[in-house]
Amino acid sequence: MTTAYTIDDLRYLMQRLRDPRSGCPWDLKQTYQTIAPYTLEEVYEVIDAIERNDLSHLREELGDLLFQVIFYSQLGAEQQIFDFDSVVHGIVEKLVRRHPHVFPQGTLQSERDLSDSEDSAAEEAHIKQVWEQIKKQERADKGERRTLDDIPAAMPALSRAHKLQKRAASTGFDWDNKSDVLAKLKEEIAELEVEIQADNSLAIEDELGDLLFSCVNLSRHLGIDPERAMRGANNKFQRRFEALEILASEKNRSEFSQLSLDEMELLWTEVKSAE
Repeated sequence: MTTAYTIDDLRYLMQRLRDPRSGCPWDLKQTYQTIAPYTLEEVYEVIDAIERNDLSHLREELGDLLFQVIFYSQLGAEQQIFDFDSVVHGIVEKLVRRHPHVFPQGTLQSERDLSDSEDSAAEEAHIKQVWEQIKKQERADKGERRTLDDIPAAMPALSRAHKLQKRAASTGFDWDNKSDVLAKLKEEIAELEVEIQADNSLAIEDELGDLLFSCVNLSRHLGIDPERAMRGANNKFQRRFEALEILASEKNRSEFSQLSLDEMELLWTEVKSAE
C-alpha cells in the first residue's frame, strides 16, 4: 500500500521544482506576479466545483489551490521574507484573536464556559459585532485609518462593490430599508435613460456604472451574493442558448445565424417553456 503524501512532501516537491540546479525551468522563472493569474483561475475552479456540487472534483481543485500557497511561500522563503510555517502561524494567530468567544484566553488551547452561552441569535449578533471591532483595530494597527482602505482594487467589480457597501454600512452609511434601495434603482434607470436620449457616451457609461452599483446594493439588502447571482444568470443564459441552437437544428432550420430575430424569439420562448 502506498504511503499517503503529506504537506511536508508537498513542500519538498516545491523546493525541488525551484532548485536552481535540477529544478523545472518553468517553475524557476516564475514570480509572484506571473503566478497571480493562475491563483485566480484556481479559485474560480474551486467555486465552480462547489456550485456544480462536484465534490470529488473539489478535492482536486483544492489541491491545486493549496499548491498556489506553497508556491508563494517558497518564493517568500527564497527571499527570506516569509515561509510556509510563518504563513500558518499568522493565520492561526489571527483566527484565535478574532474568535474570543471560542478562545477566551487568546490561546489555541483555551476553552469557553458553555454554561454562559447566550441564545444563538443574540450570540451570533454579538460575535459579528466583536469580529468587526477586531478587524477595525487590525486595520488601524496596520496604518489603514480610513474605512475602505484595505479593500483590494483587483477584486471582481461586483464583489468589490458589495464589500465597499457592506463596509460603509458598518459605519451607519446605509439605506434604512429595501424600498429606499428600489427607489434609488429606479432613479438611476431614469438618469441612464436621459443620457441615452442625449447620446452622451461618457455620461452613459457613468450612469450605467451607477445603475450596476445600485443593483449590487439591492442584492446586499436582499441577502444575495451578486457574483453568485450573476454567475447563475450567465449559466442560465448559456444553457438556454445552447438548447436554442439544438432546437433550431432539430427543426431542420437553416444556419442558426440566418434565422430572423422573430424566429429566434419563438424558439427562445419554446426553450424557456420546456424548462
